[in-house]
Amino acid sequence: MKNSDSIYTLDGIDKTILSYLMKDARTPILEISRKVGISGAAIHQRLRKLEQAGVLEGSKLVINTKKLGYSTMAYIGVYLDKAMNNPAAVRALQEIPEVLECHYTTGNWSILIKVLCKNNEHLMQILNNHIQRIEGISRTETFISLNQQIDRQISL
Repeated sequence: MKNSDSIYTLDGIDKTILSYLMKDARTPILEISRKVGISGAAIHQRLRKLEQAGVLEGSKLVINTKKLGYSTMAYIGVYLDKAMNNPAAVRALQEIPEVLECHYTTGNWSILIKVLCKNNEHLMQILNNHIQRIEGISRTETFISLNQQIDRQISL
């Protein structure tokens, strides 16, 4: 297994296999095998090797959150009183289920978070009653996403 800092080089077959799985992770290995022209066992071996190298970090199910009533996506720039408050603020943000992502950033904000809420009222409640009450957060700046126009992974 390679260390996490090393760069792994994909060959053409790896790229093809991963491209099929990135489009639909449930694509049967035998279907990929037929399209790539190598055995199913060889596909499994390559996937295992990619997992061991840290290139693959599992798979996930994608839920259509709008079907569950979550229609407001927002990005919130978080200003901290002091940079040393970052670890505690991140721990507190982890306790809020609506916070999907948290990034330590350069620029004006200390942290940029992505939140998913049922509506604008729910977003306001999360901001007022949870995020802005976290010790060390001095203020926030919120941007509501009107429509996600691109959603993809990196091209191989």
